[in-house]
Amino acid sequence: MTSGPGFLALAPHRSGTASLLAGAARRRGMEVTVLPADGVPERYRGRADAHYYGGPRFAARVAGPLGVALLEPHDGWLDALPLAHTGRDIRRMPLSEARRRTGPLFVKPPTDKSFPAAVHPDGASLPPPPPGSGDPLVQISEVVTWEDEFRLFLLDGEIRTGSQYAVYGRLDAAPLTGHPQEAAVRAFARRLTEERGNTLPGAVVVDVGRMRRPGRAPAWAVVEANMAWFSTVYAADPDHALDVVLRSAGPLGRVPERDLEFRRARPAVAAPRA
Repeated sequence: MTSGPGFLALAPHRSGTASLLAGAARRRGMEVTVLPADGVPERYRGRADAHYYGGPRFAARVAGPLGVALLEPHDGWLDALPLAHTGRDIRRMPLSEARRRTGPLFVKPPTDKSFPAAVHPDGASLPPPPPGSGDPLVQISEVVTWEDEFRLFLLDGEIRTGSQYAVYGRLDAAPLTGHPQEAAVRAFARRLTEERGNTLPGAVVVDVGRMRRPGRAPAWAVVEANMAWFSTVYAADPDHALDVVLRSAGPLGRVPERDLEFRRARPAVAAPRA
């Protein structure tokens, strides 16, 4: 067993968030390493103090050798929420069924980011599934307008840090702390976690926003939930975001019992390289 604060393993594909988290990790005395594209070097295997930040395809190859448990929301979490939290109709269905839908619709993969989330004029404009992928489930919802959207890093239901990330669909990052909408964001998040917190991992990212629909006043709603170990920080505090990331992708032996059901299943075969 290795003593000390452990180490943070980063995927080879670097990002601004990876750099911010690396700096935060070093400030607390952690070792930081960028893993090579061919996997986990022998010196980092079996140490029982590893944490990870990076993409899911690369994670599928390195989580086992690192001994890391990857926590993520269940695929059906968003469409299982009551209308009071979503403000819109959301459902999952096979891609083949979604391709038969008429009218404009917003389509995304449930959690894995395997294709870009986007508004489509109708289901026929959706691409066919990749060869060998079968008929994957997709998430569809009615098209709404988000006035502003916020990313919240949650640890055991508490907002550790947060950031506005978009205004009317355009990137516009600003810290949650001191934001004119901070109190409203926190109040909505509190209601959500009090009622549905047990349906999320203890370390998770939840996006919320003010949603506008024709003929209705703007209302707060959940945009989506994501794995913290692959989420952009935007203008959130990286030191506090790191608390959530470390718990979301940390040593197998330290996973709280309440989070065991949220562990990402290991693939039956090796995933393609990121």
